[in-house]
Amino acid sequence: MMDHKAFVSALPAELREAMTARSDGPGLRHLALHLGAILLVGGLIATAVPGWWALLPVQGVLIVFLFTLEHEATHRTPFASARLNDEVGRAAGFLLLLPFEWFRYFHLAHHRWTNIDGKDPELLGGKPETLRAWLWHVSGLPYWWSGLRLMAALAAGRAEGDYLPEAAKPRIVAEARGMAVGYLVVGVGLIWSPLLWWVWILPVLLGQPALRLYLLAEHGDCPRVANMLQNTRTTFTNRLMRFLAWNMPYHTEHHVWPAVPFHRLPEVHQLMRDKLQVTAEGYAAFTKAYLERRL
Repeated sequence: MMDHKAFVSALPAELREAMTARSDGPGLRHLALHLGAILLVGGLIATAVPGWWALLPVQGVLIVFLFTLEHEATHRTPFASARLNDEVGRAAGFLLLLPFEWFRYFHLAHHRWTNIDGKDPELLGGKPETLRAWLWHVSGLPYWWSGLRLMAALAAGRAEGDYLPEAAKPRIVAEARGMAVGYLVVGVGLIWSPLLWWVWILPVLLGQPALRLYLLAEHGDCPRVANMLQNTRTTFTNRLMRFLAWNMPYHTEHHVWPAVPFHRLPEVHQLMRDKLQVTAEGYAAFTKAYLERRL
């Protein structure tokens, strides 16, 4: 059975070089559209258009899916500029209570040990195995509680985890402390104006369940093996969802070849579609199957 390393190695060297070339243009255009949607919906909420309250979860979904951009920025693939990748990743992390410098090493460890018990840090909290646990997970509340605890630890100078290089810990702590100051400024600002509550804070609370459902499909119920063609799922979905998630529904493709920028993952999919071993026909289908195995 072919594994992910054999697949990439079998490709012509010229193709491997071309597919991993990075540029700013596609990422900047995608970012402009994503941020434009956030600003548009946020503006409608801020001006209290009729039915504005129904836009709160829409705004939340638009913002929380900046996680997929932060995720990509850890690989420094959305843009050619390393600095632009880092700054965009930090901005997304601030909006999502997810320190970028810490997340970079957490996520790279996940890629190195995908779905391997005791090594993949994403498995430390476990996957929901009962309906009650699934509801709690999907609510997003565990995510926010974990984020607050992480921020408190990092701001206090406690950067823990065997995936964190010692040399990176001062930078990780400094970023968390800077974020804490930023959140304090936002909190004080809410005394004078509730605007950020309505266009950012409440929406991300309402939108987080959508991200939890999406993320569970990436590796949920996949075999605990080292082969990326087996331990990761590609989910077939519509263009809007692929746009919102920066093409990360092509998740097997991303794990097999993480150096490929997001905008070229559809091409990778065409190259390896007959090699995919774990797929789902949409997120509703995955969720239905996931729950059926637990009821």
